[in-house]
Amino acid sequence: MTEHIIKTSSQDQMINITNLVRQEVQKSSVRDGIAVVFVPHTTAGVTINENADPDVVHDLISIFRRAFPESGSYRHMEGNSHAHAKASMTGSSCTVIIENGILQLGTWQGIYFCEFDGPRTRKIYIKIMQG
Repeated sequence: MTEHIIKTSSQDQMINITNLVRQEVQKSSVRDGIAVVFVPHTTAGVTINENADPDVVHDLISIFRRAFPESGSYRHMEGNSHAHAKASMTGSSCTVIIENGILQLGTWQGIYFCEFDGPRTRKIYIKIMQG
């Protein structure tokens, strides 16, 4: 398993980490297996979505903000309940199949670290496993 540090620069941000995961696959000796990406935070997540058009990321952030507004009838005292909800929607991990040493992502897919309570310094863990 490898640990990587991600520094975010805004409250809501999606950072394409596909190449980082690809590099970990290349460093491993695994030809066929899986790559697991895990985010050990409750106000950040990871997801797979389109990586060709940057407007998709913009739109997703806008949708999250409308679905989970910063202010509401929340009881959590830290004031970041909206960030917890967004992180729950994206999830804390994703798994991608590796075949012949290549991540089996679709043509337009990328892996995104999702910040919902930034800016912060975050961790992600990547585990490459033999299949």
